[in-house]
Amino acid sequence: MPASAHKFADFELDPSRFELRRRGRALKLERIPMELLLLLVEKQGAVATRQEIIDRLWGKEVFVDTEHGINTAIRKIRQVLDDDPNQPRFVQTVTGKGYRFVAPANRIQPTKSSAALLPQPYLADSAGKPLSGLSRGADSLPRRRDPRDRLSNRRITMPVMGITAATAFCSLVLAFALNLAGFRDRIVAAHQVGRIHSIAVLPLTNLSGDPSQDYFADGMTDELITALAHNHSLRVISRTSAMQYKGVNQPLREIAESLAVDGILEGSVSRSGDSVHVNLQLIYAPTDTHIWAQSYDRDLKTAMSLPDELSQTIAAAAKVAAAPAKPAPVVSPEAHDAYLQGRYFWFSGNDHRSQEYFEKAIQIQPDYAAAWTGVADSYVLRGIYGEAMAKDLSAPSEAAARKALELDDSLPAAHSSLAAWYLFYAWDVARAEAESRRAIELDSTIGVQHHLRSYILFAMNHDDEALQEQKLATDLGPFVHSWALGYAYLELRRFDDAIKELRLRADAMPNDANIRFNLSSAYWYKGMWNDSERELEKGLQLTGDSKGARDAHRAFEEGGEKAVREWSLQETLARARGGHPMAYAIAQQYAHLGDRANTLKFLEQSYRERYPWLVLLQSDPAFDFLHSDSRYQTLVREIGLLPTV
Repeated sequence: MPASAHKFADFELDPSRFELRRRGRALKLERIPMELLLLLVEKQGAVATRQEIIDRLWGKEVFVDTEHGINTAIRKIRQVLDDDPNQPRFVQTVTGKGYRFVAPANRIQPTKSSAALLPQPYLADSAGKPLSGLSRGADSLPRRRDPRDRLSNRRITMPVMGITAATAFCSLVLAFALNLAGFRDRIVAAHQVGRIHSIAVLPLTNLSGDPSQDYFADGMTDELITALAHNHSLRVISRTSAMQYKGVNQPLREIAESLAVDGILEGSVSRSGDSVHVNLQLIYAPTDTHIWAQSYDRDLKTAMSLPDELSQTIAAAAKVAAAPAKPAPVVSPEAHDAYLQGRYFWFSGNDHRSQEYFEKAIQIQPDYAAAWTGVADSYVLRGIYGEAMAKDLSAPSEAAARKALELDDSLPAAHSSLAAWYLFYAWDVARAEAESRRAIELDSTIGVQHHLRSYILFAMNHDDEALQEQKLATDLGPFVHSWALGYAYLELRRFDDAIKELRLRADAMPNDANIRFNLSSAYWYKGMWNDSERELEKGLQLTGDSKGARDAHRAFEEGGEKAVREWSLQETLARARGGHPMAYAIAQQYAHLGDRANTLKFLEQSYRERYPWLVLLQSDPAFDFLHSDSRYQTLVREIGLLPTV
């Protein structure tokens, strides 16, 4: 007798078929979220604790990033059920405990079709219960096999009933011969392995025995991703999205499902002096099949050309056309090594250290164009973050960007660096747009270039195009600027969309402070003061400012939302007294308090300081109440912006 199905609202959850249907139509839900939904429904309204969820989904013996895995699974369940986490109809978060399924669910007998065999890749045991390797402990997990296993531990089971013993014997002999010759593997693989359309390069493991060499392993990973991304017939997951799996022991098929790819490239790198050893293997994720593996021993100089060489080899293994090979610039190993260290610090958010190593690379090799773009971008970010006055940073930023272009006009990053300088320091939006367009023409697969272009289009009042560029940037790198699409909705005054987007991001990345701060702003513009305050406190806690979180909470308890804004203003003024250029941030705080005179005063001071972010003044909803003011309109014209319609 097939297991009972569960009926709730217009959904039917069928354990015997491991299937969720809506009005009879099967819905796509991956295995981990499906297992979790089954658990929640089976609990019949009781709380499923996070530990129960971990035991059900992964077992007690397997180490994975369970926090991220649970949040991702809950998000996918809510998406397929069209459930709002703020007003849940189905899945309710029980803070500090776990989750509860709150909709009434009735047991029903599944239809005859529900008892059909499970579709691949799901398997069932003798009782018809789904066997998900992700929920049964270590022994059933898809393992990362050594490519040398391909000819071992394989058997062929052939139906021999109804044929003669001689025929059966000949068939077995032939099968054995084919297996020994390796033909069987190729025949079976032809049915198991399809063309790879998308690929994730997992962070290469540093096997040097020296943690200080992490930058080299990460750098090789980054350059492999960049080289593969030049192949426009292959979708390549961004570096930041792939880097979340660094050091995580998780089944490859599950990683592939989370990243929505059908190919995984993984491996290791070890470096000793000038010697580099790299191991790589390519897996077709839907069947967990190894389709290519190779080891390389190089010195530092020849190791630099390895990513471009591998992009050709991997394209062939993935059954896609390879990108045309381009002559690689001549770079000294020492300069390249310094550049990799600069990139390592850049991605960790340490702009000063990254600039130090980019400049070191230039000292070693003055014609290293990529290093010049690193220097230019470092100057831009330091101005945006208010680490120094823009007037002191603009000239060296421009010089570095133009030097990079002079050295290599075909380098997308050089055009992008100059576009950033035009936008944030020169306030020349038209030239910024032209350089940004050229960068994307040269390489449309780099998400941060679309992110920058979104800002440029917002400054031009091309709002619809700006939103599309940010959506594209988010698709290319969902973990890069994870808050940015929500922020774009804020700029468009689409506050409900901002809340929905940022809530999804917060579920997937609960420890990202920028998501929390933007979510706090979205709630504030909606007048949802309690929610705004809660997210503000979470953001402060995540940045390590526990005192600030307590002070904000106390202010809210004593005087509500206005008291929190007064507290924020005093905190911002205190930072300004510490020497930080904070005029724009002070203007924002006065705007939130509705103080027109002081808002204009500090916006005008920000203009005199040429604070970079002022170019996006009209995109900031905090200043909407000033749009009809003549002083504000004069400021907009002096910046060089067109007034909003």
